[in-house]
Amino acid sequence: MGYPFPYAAPGQVIGLLGGSFDPAHGGHAHITREALKRFGLDSVWWLVSPGNPLKARGPAPLDQRMERARAVMQHPRVEITEIEAHLGTRYTAQTLAVLRARYPRVRFVWLMGADNLAQLHLWQDWQQIVDTVPIGVLARPGQRISARMSRAATLYAPYRIAGRYSQLLGRAAAPAWCFVNVPMMDVSSSAIRAMGDWSTQSG
Repeated sequence: MGYPFPYAAPGQVIGLLGGSFDPAHGGHAHITREALKRFGLDSVWWLVSPGNPLKARGPAPLDQRMERARAVMQHPRVEITEIEAHLGTRYTAQTLAVLRARYPRVRFVWLMGADNLAQLHLWQDWQQIVDTVPIGVLARPGQRISARMSRAATLYAPYRIAGRYSQLLGRAAAPAWCFVNVPMMDVSSSAIRAMGDWSTQSG
């Protein structure tokens, strides 16, 4: 489909990992590789956002975050994109609606850490997200219980796919979600920012 929109063949299952990636780090790369293995995905697209509506402080410049993301995540089945900046969408629900219209024969799976599931009910039009695309949740340190007890997890409990059947998620009809425990790297973007100018940090 051409820059800035990656190519996807009809019938493919594409995982979408959104965020400010301020900065991208090994933890993002790790959950991406795990998602490829666990959820039956053909590829994963990182959606590096212009900014996070839930955060008051703006992120580092987009081109700087893109450069870092490309350095951190090098994989033949992973695309680093700035789709949201080109679309002008601020919220995940808007982005998903446009992508589903542009790629009508592609199956999308929204990927998130368990910490995001815990606060999903705060997102704009969050139920529209759950109702339109399957969601793959990857557990992060210290977030398992709060995520499982969250409003979204409780309301959509009947649509949960057991972790042992996680390979079915990509072909499931929404609403559908799957929570998998993975060996996690306990690293965060906020911790890296706290160390100073992350653009000088390696890895």
